[in-house]
Amino acid sequence: MRRRGTIQLLFILPAVAWVLCFTLFPLVYSVRLSFYNARVGEPEQFVGLANYATFLHDRRAWESLGVTLVFVACGVTVQLVLGMALALLFHRPLPGRGVLRTLLTAPLFATPIAVGFLFRTIFYEEGGLANGLLGTRIPWLSDPRWALASVLLVDIWQWTPFCFLIFLAALQGIPEDYYEAARLETRSGWTLFRCITLPILMPTVILVLLLRLTEAFKVLDIPYTLTGGGPGTSTQVLSLYAYFVGLRNLNFGYASCVSVVMLILVTGMILVLFRRMRQVYQ
Repeated sequence: MRRRGTIQLLFILPAVAWVLCFTLFPLVYSVRLSFYNARVGEPEQFVGLANYATFLHDRRAWESLGVTLVFVACGVTVQLVLGMALALLFHRPLPGRGVLRTLLTAPLFATPIAVGFLFRTIFYEEGGLANGLLGTRIPWLSDPRWALASVLLVDIWQWTPFCFLIFLAALQGIPEDYYEAARLETRSGWTLFRCITLPILMPTVILVLLLRLTEAFKVLDIPYTLTGGGPGTSTQVLSLYAYFVGLRNLNFGYASCVSVVMLILVTGMILVLFRRMRQVYQ
């Protein structure tokens, strides 16, 4: 019995070591560093909550947080709605449904860095594919509002298939008996969706919302490669601001503080969603 327990421990040891080395240690070290003045070429100096006080009065940090919240709210909402609509569409018999489903999920397998550079060429104002197809000259990457819309479009394009796949799998798990019984009372598709489909899918919706909120809040690759945070700071999300502060300005203490603030905000959202999920399951 003891030998069996030792063997089981050896099997899980690599996973434990991975978590400790690449997750727990960086997290603890980053939290510790947020209480220090840590700049390249200068000795570390404990400053307590000074970095957090700086964050409270940092106009660029608050602008980046505002951009992040707009990006998360708009992007995740559109992805959930489009993903649900596509799942409902593909849940019905369609000609070539397998091929269309494969094409629809292709963006998931693209590297975000490559996607950012690809859409950078598509959104060129002069000779770009987007303006060529539309027959107009939209300043996709040079106007602040259009630049943020461009980043949102790319993120929606890549991550809507993720929502679509999970919603489609959940739809296929709903027994058809429910709909047959409900059709004795109504033939309205909206009523069936509102009274049967949506309540059954609500735990799945909350789960997808949780996953997408977490990922969208820490997005870095697409804004960095597509716009570089510009023009100005119109697409500079909070994670990109932390990158600039830490790896360009070499102020690792304040960059760690920004990262910890992000962690607190994401953790708060997760706790709220978990509480909501618990209420749904009860």
